[in-house]
Amino acid sequence: MALRTPLYDWHVRHGGRMIAFGGWDMPVQYTSIIEEHQAVRTAAGLFDISHMGRLTFAGVDALALLQQVYSNNAATMKDGQVRYGLICNERGGIRDDVLVYRWSHGWTMVVNASNRVKIVNWLTQHKAGRAVEITDQTMTTCMIAVQGPQALALCQGLIEADAGQLAYYHAMRTRYRGHTCVVSRTGYTGEDGIELIAPAEQAVELWTELVSRGAKPCGLGARDTLRLEAAMPLYGHELSEEIDPFQAGLGWAVKLDKGDFIGRDALVRRREDATLPRRVGLELAGHRAAREGSTVWRDGRIIGRVTSGTVTPTLHKAIAMAYLEPAFTAIGTLCTVDVRGKTAEARVVPLPFYQRPRKETACR
Repeated sequence: MALRTPLYDWHVRHGGRMIAFGGWDMPVQYTSIIEEHQAVRTAAGLFDISHMGRLTFAGVDALALLQQVYSNNAATMKDGQVRYGLICNERGGIRDDVLVYRWSHGWTMVVNASNRVKIVNWLTQHKAGRAVEITDQTMTTCMIAVQGPQALALCQGLIEADAGQLAYYHAMRTRYRGHTCVVSRTGYTGEDGIELIAPAEQAVELWTELVSRGAKPCGLGARDTLRLEAAMPLYGHELSEEIDPFQAGLGWAVKLDKGDFIGRDALVRRREDATLPRRVGLELAGHRAAREGSTVWRDGRIIGRVTSGTVTPTLHKAIAMAYLEPAFTAIGTLCTVDVRGKTAEARVVPLPFYQRPRKETACR
C-alpha cells in the first residue's frame, strides 16, 4: 500500500489528481500543469514534498560516515550550509543524489522518496563500529516548498526569522507557531524560494496559511516540467546506478581530493573514459515532446536515448535531456529523435534551457 503525506486528505478535498510516485500517493496536478508551471515562473507555487526522505545524524563519528558515503566534501561546510552531492556504489554509479545540511549539533540529509529505504540500509551497513545515530524523520515531519519570484515576499512574517536573509543553499532553524522548524533557501524548480521542514502535525496549518497568502498549490507534473527547463536531473531518469556523476554533468559535486570514499577509485577511472555517454540538452523542431526512451539518431544509427522531454511552457519549445555518445555532444550537433514513430530534427543546446537572473551563486 502506498504511503501518504500529512497533506493527503487536503489534496483530495481540493481536487488534486493523485498518482503513485516513489511509493507514495501524490498529487500530479490540481488545475493544469501549464497553469501551475506558470504560477511558479511568475508568482509563487506551493509543493508538498513530504515524500522526500529526511534523515538526521548525531554522534562523534557522523562526519566520518558522511565523508565515506558522500561524493562532495562535508568537512568544509559551515554551520547552516546546504550542499548537493551524490551517494555512489563501488562502481561509481549513483545510488542517489542528496542534500546535506550542516548544523552545530549534527547533520541532516534529504534523499529521494524512491531511494529512502535503500539509502537508510546503505548508511546502516557502513556505519558499523562508528559512534553515529541515524534517525529517519520522514514520517514525523512534513516538507513544503514555496517557489517563485514572489515566494520570499509571500513568506515574510510566516516564521520567526526572516528567510529572505538566507544566502542561497543555506538553512536555519527557527520557529513556526511555537514549534521548531527548518527553512532552507533551496528548491527544484529553477526559481528562488524556500523549503520548510516542520512537525507533521503542523502540515495542514502551514500549507493552508501559505495558500491564504497567495501560493498556488502545484503537483508533480509542474515540478517535472520546471526542473526539466532548469536541467535538473531526476533520479530514475538522468541518474541511476549505471550512470556516474561525470556522465551526468555533476562532476562539480565530486571532490576526489577530499580523501577516500565509496566509489572514488572507480570514479577516477570513469572520469577519463571517453567511451561513456554524456548528458546533453536537445532542442527539437516542432512541438511534439520526446519521451523517456526515445532513440536519438545520427548517420543512420542510434547514438543515444532521451531520458526526459517536454514542450516547455516557458520557452514554448520541445526540449529533452539525453545521453549521447561523446563524439556527438558538442553544442550545435545535429541529430534526429524518434518521437513515437516519427522523425524530429534536433540539435544539441547548452544546459540549462531556462535560467532566471541570479544575484547569488550556489555554495557548492
